[in-house]
Amino acid sequence: MVFHQLYYRLGTLPSLTKAPPNLFEFLSAIHPYDTLSESQLEAVAARVETQRFAKGQPIYLFGETLKGLYIIVAGHVDITLETGELVSILKEKNSFGERGLLRGGKAATTAIAATNCTLLRLPKTAIEELIDKEDSFQKFFTRSRKPQAEIKTEANSGPPSSNSSKAQAPNSLATRAVEDLMTPTLIECTPTTTITEAAKLMRDKGVSSLIISDGTTLNGIITLNDISKKVVAEGHDLTAPVSAYMTSNPITLPPGAIGSDVLHLMIEKSISHVPIAANEEIIGIVTKTDLARYQMVNSAALVSQICKSNTVASLKDATNQIPQLLATLTGSGNRHDVVTRLVTDIADAVTRRLIKMAEDQLGPPPVPYLWLACGSQGRQEQTGVSDQDNCLILDDSITEDDKIYFEKLAHIVADGLNECGFVYCPGDMMATNDRWRQPQSVWRSYFEKWISSPVKEAQMLASVMFDLRAISGTASLYQDLQTETLKKASSNSIFIAHMVSNSITHTPPLSLIRGIATLKSGEHKHHIDLKLNGVIPIVDLGRIYALQGQIKPVNTRARLLAAQQAGTISTSGAHDLLDAYDLIAETRLQHQARQIKQGIKPNNFMRPTELSSFERSHLRDAFVVVRTMQAAITQGRGGL
Repeated sequence: MVFHQLYYRLGTLPSLTKAPPNLFEFLSAIHPYDTLSESQLEAVAARVETQRFAKGQPIYLFGETLKGLYIIVAGHVDITLETGELVSILKEKNSFGERGLLRGGKAATTAIAATNCTLLRLPKTAIEELIDKEDSFQKFFTRSRKPQAEIKTEANSGPPSSNSSKAQAPNSLATRAVEDLMTPTLIECTPTTTITEAAKLMRDKGVSSLIISDGTTLNGIITLNDISKKVVAEGHDLTAPVSAYMTSNPITLPPGAIGSDVLHLMIEKSISHVPIAANEEIIGIVTKTDLARYQMVNSAALVSQICKSNTVASLKDATNQIPQLLATLTGSGNRHDVVTRLVTDIADAVTRRLIKMAEDQLGPPPVPYLWLACGSQGRQEQTGVSDQDNCLILDDSITEDDKIYFEKLAHIVADGLNECGFVYCPGDMMATNDRWRQPQSVWRSYFEKWISSPVKEAQMLASVMFDLRAISGTASLYQDLQTETLKKASSNSIFIAHMVSNSITHTPPLSLIRGIATLKSGEHKHHIDLKLNGVIPIVDLGRIYALQGQIKPVNTRARLLAAQQAGTISTSGAHDLLDAYDLIAETRLQHQARQIKQGIKPNNFMRPTELSSFERSHLRDAFVVVRTMQAAITQGRGGL
């Protein structure tokens, strides 16, 4: 047998140049190599190198250029993070090194021989060819799937993740990107254009609306319906300027919105035209005519039902259908962020309807106010298991007598949400709590104190309140406050450090022997918590990135995309974390969908045995990515 010398960091050991006689049999028993034909497997075996390492000897170090993918023939290998934290002990037939190979060829971890061990090394070019040509290898090593819909979340916050696809379910209005629905060609006129001239322009251009602009600023929009009802039917002067009858400051949506956002807005506001704006510039418009060819999905029907409801009982009839909607959407292959967005849309609609019902009962509000959601509703990430987290920001002109009105309003809305299945927050983070129903100046002092004195309670409260999203009322009460707060937070390194420390209290459920750690006691013994130890660690990371980069979107996926775009985390780090987040979040939704179909109330606790060994392996790999990113952020590096 011919030997050759290899250089090792800890001494030298011989490395076999030829594979052992049973190599073919060995590889054929390992997935995904078991999917290859005999001739393909023989070709792979011919390219494999066999290497031996002594106990304690590094196989590769973090950041080194990898020469290939490793498979353990005999012995154990320790996988550690750059910090030295041990995250895996691998054994026979386990492979490692693929994550680094797929992220620029640099090792993402350190691998050290825990015992004397024998390894196979498949050259980088060989594994790349297999991933490129074989579906089984692509699926196994990239852990990606082609989603039915690709959306951006919340704001127009950057490119999709590395494993995204533009493929969409046919005629799926709910998940269709609004930039695919809108008419990009806009017909404009000036505020002084007469009604007659505007009507002629619409006729000649074959459109039903005009954008009113003075050349630099959007002044408003006027539609054929406006001319018909406001001018002609009332017998008004047709030579009057369009500015007298236009809708000023029309509601807009970003190009990253989806079809259901448009439809829900049209239903709630009784409008038929929605301009699409990016960076305060109108880039298109969506009309009811544009939507006519798409079939309304259940979420839109539920929102319509909610908007017509006048009692809590009828609202509850609508929200009782959420579990089935979640199961249907998940079963149809929709991505997790599409499903949770649609579920959150329903919660938003219920909240706004309850607020309107409260105002009808109490009378007009004495001062401007803003109702905001935090938690999963604030982040647009609600699933089949959601409590309510909300607050009120009141105008500083409020008097003590005025406060009674908002106390009553808060209880009407919170009680209604509880009846509709959005149960009271166990931590009392609700507008019914006097502490979370305060004037804008008090809220400003809250944020200033949390940032300047980040004690444990302040960290916890900031983690919740930095996920605020306006639901109903005067949005300006929070817009400037959010900008000010993000600026102060990002410049306070002590506050950021405390928030980082608080964020890593939620860790992925990893066990060292290539497994997933389950709960050791209690009602859910032998289960994993896919919320607290699954998605929440990534939610926490996204929030830290948002604070560091003054990123306004509160949706986790939008934060990660924006952080990548802003350079807060590297492109490879963002892609890894997005892929991990997608896998964990979809596993959670699929678990809940299975429970719903079985007639079980959905929860976040899943037995790992519900998954195949293939799925468990990939879920664990996703947890390792999250732990790696947590380790990076504790070292002052936002992302690898």
